[in-house]
Amino acid sequence: MRRLYLFTVLTIFFNPISFSQKISGSEIGLDGYFGASNVGGSFGVGAKYGLKTSESLIFGPSMRFMRTWSNNLGLKNSFNIWGGGVFAHYRYANSLFAGLEFEMLKSPISYTIVNPTSNWAATLFLGAGFSREFNEKIRLNIGLYYDLINADNSPFRPSYFMKIKDSQTGQVTKILPFIYRLAIFIPLGNKEVLDEEIEDEDAW
Repeated sequence: MRRLYLFTVLTIFFNPISFSQKISGSEIGLDGYFGASNVGGSFGVGAKYGLKTSESLIFGPSMRFMRTWSNNLGLKNSFNIWGGGVFAHYRYANSLFAGLEFEMLKSPISYTIVNPTSNWAATLFLGAGFSREFNEKIRLNIGLYYDLINADNSPFRPSYFMKIKDSQTGQVTKILPFIYRLAIFIPLGNKEVLDEEIEDEDAW
C-alpha cells in the first residue's frame, strides 16, 4: 500500500514537469508549530528543498520531525515522529499559491485504532492560500490544507480543527482533516547571477 501511495504521488507531481526545462533557482522552506497544556504537548518542524523551473512552479523533497509528550494522570510518555516526502507548489502573481505535499511519517500511535497494522502514516495535503515574496529575500506562505488520505494513525489528527457536531446533543460526530500551515521560503544564491547565467546559456 505504501508503494502504491508513493507511485501515485510521484506520477501526479512529476509527470507534468518537463525535466528538460532549465532550473532557474532553488529555495529552502521551513514550517513549524508548537502546542502544550498541563497534560502534554507537541512540536514539529518541516523542511523543504525546492527547485524552481519558472517564477511560478517549485518542487522537490521534504523532511519532517515531530516530538510529542504527555503526562496524563501521572503516566509520562513521549515519542518521536519522522519521515519525508515530496512537494510541488504553483505561485500566482506573487499573491496566491496552490500545491500538493506528500509525506510518509513513522508514527508509533494511532488515534482511532488500538493496534495499528503499520507504524507508517501517509499524508497527502492539497492546499492553497496566500504567498508573497519580500525584497527577493524571503517568501511567506499561509495556507489551508486538506489531507486527501486521512490515515487512521496520522500524527496530524490532533491538529484538525474543523468539527461537525450533532445538532441535538452537541457532540462531535466527524472531524474533517483540515489544518493551517505557515511556512517561509528563503532563496539560495543570487537571483541576478542566476538570470545572467540563463541569458548566457540562451546566447549559445
